[in-house]
Amino acid sequence: MALKSVSLFLSLLLTFLLSNVSAVSGRVAQVDVWHIKDPKFSAGPWQPIKDPKSSQVQEIGAFAVTEHNKQTKEDLKFESVDSGETEVVDGINYRLILSANDGDASNEYEAVVWDKPWAHFRNLTSFKLI
Repeated sequence: MALKSVSLFLSLLLTFLLSNVSAVSGRVAQVDVWHIKDPKFSAGPWQPIKDPKSSQVQEIGAFAVTEHNKQTKEDLKFESVDSGETEVVDGINYRLILSANDGDASNEYEAVVWDKPWAHFRNLTSFKLI
């Protein structure tokens, strides 16, 4: 009778432990949803860039124009970032209002760039004349 009690106890303990492992695994899977690699996934609201003339922001604006030129075979010349906002995602989205010259005139464009500097990753998400 003692052997049956021990076997029953061990079976119940094993079932309990396995069900808790499943529950913990489920919670980890739910938490992983917050690490989506989609630049449109927003973990925070858009915040104004305090210093759009900073070298980092200007570099990202120049990158946006260069990438746009590669994708469209245009020959815009980057002039400056005039204003912008950032959004925390899996990295940072930069939504920039920038000036670029098309050869005839200077125009304003809105560019969105997804940046993950620790991964040496930068991607032009959108670029449009405004």
